Amino acid sequence: MPPAAHPLLEQGRVYRTKELARWGLNAPRLAKRLVREGALIPLAQGLFACPKRGRFGPVAPTDAEIMRAFLEGAPFVFTGPERWNALGLGSTAVFASTLVYNTKRSGLFELGGRKFDLRRVAFPQPSPLEWFVVDLLENAGSVSASLRELADALVRALRRGAFDPRRLGEMANRFGTRSTQSLVHDAIQMATA
Repeated sequence: MPPAAHPLLEQGRVYRTKELARWGLNAPRLAKRLVREGALIPLAQGLFACPKRGRFGPVAPTDAEIMRAFLEGAPFVFTGPERWNALGLGSTAVFASTLVYNTKRSGLFELGGRKFDLRRVAFPQPSPLEWFVVDLLENAGSVSASLRELADALVRALRRGAFDPRRLGEMANRFGTRSTQSLVHDAIQMATA
């Protein structure tokens, strides 16, 4: 019987079971053994993390690394309250899960004890700051934000140069509904008047 495979795993990386096939003929059995040996930590069915070692023990993989493996390299962008609140438009929402737009899957998933709300939604790559403004306006109802207050805050932000008006208009035209487009273009007009 040949000796057991001891793959060189990259710390901080998340692996799918099928990625382990390059080190053995039976990838699921190899994954079980590596979990037993402490080389991998299971995150979900068929998804494993090779933890980084920190001063205080194993360090969890980043959300981006989890999504890279889970979506198998498909494009994605993190959005939601954390990014919307940082825009300085008055949003102070909090979600229990991380909102991730992608091109592959939709649904709520718990991966490594963290909750992700995946949605198949169009988004630019890379995603400029102005796209997050449009995304906030599109989701104002889910964060209990008043569109009127957001519009007023957007006018003030445009006046102080926080966003590029041309790019904001482009993002609204490409990714916003007609009402969002109208709100954005009105705000741009008011800010530049």
